[in-house]
Amino acid sequence: MKEIVEVIAKSLVDHPESVVVEEKEEGHQLLLELHVATDDMGKVIGKQGRIAKALRTVVKAAAMRENKKVTVEIV
Repeated sequence: MKEIVEVIAKSLVDHPESVVVEEKEEGHQLLLELHVATDDMGKVIGKQGRIAKALRTVVKAAAMRENKKVTVEIV
């Protein structure tokens, strides 16, 4: 899951070297924290949060195959 978020985020931003994804697992719950540069925040979130919502949808679809619940937070 972490790799999927990282690849998508790096393709969206101007500073791909500043993209960091932290993974925190608690039982069947997986939390992915996406850290990007301040000026790239808008590119990852998108207009009215559309890109962030699409990113979360892709990750949830991939997580369903592994029977896990994944939450993506943009920090």
